[in-house]
Amino acid sequence: MTHVILFHHAQGLTDGVADFAQRLRDAGHEVVVPDLYDGLTFDTLDAGVAHAEKTGVYTIIERGERAADAMPADTVYAGFSLGSLPAQKLAQTRPGALGAILYHGGVPAAMFGSDWPATAALQLHVTAEDDWVELLEVEELAEDAGAAELYIYPGSAHLVADPSLNEYDEEIAELILARTIEFLDRLA
Repeated sequence: MTHVILFHHAQGLTDGVADFAQRLRDAGHEVVVPDLYDGLTFDTLDAGVAHAEKTGVYTIIERGERAADAMPADTVYAGFSLGSLPAQKLAQTRPGALGAILYHGGVPAAMFGSDWPATAALQLHVTAEDDWVELLEVEELAEDAGAAELYIYPGSAHLVADPSLNEYDEEIAELILARTIEFLDRLA
């Protein structure tokens, strides 16, 4: 069993994020899904991003850090899109972190003031033409992390793994889930 904290995307803690977390639990992992928006969800990505900008991205990252305080050191930090920011920061800066899984996001390691730690595994999932993701930055992060697993899926949809959203792509989502479970099983 691997301890995982999974951060939601800009539309909030949707039923789809909760379902994804439950499927990881069903595979034998302990998964915590904090609500960084205090119960708010948004019908569109643009509305969710506007809320995140109004709240402040650094405030959202800090909320993620506080939520992780209750987690053991040997945790895997995972996040969808906006949630990839607290996940990445925690994986890079929290001693003992097992790694990170970044869905539809990722930034250069330098954003969080340190190199990617050699002891933390990294897995990234993005679509090739996603306007919300800087593919070159994700590739740079994967290269900096050394043995990172970078999966680039066809298409331009952003939140393809959330079954509660219109962008959901069942084929890609099932592949993401299978690769995530394999990754977590290896770290257990």
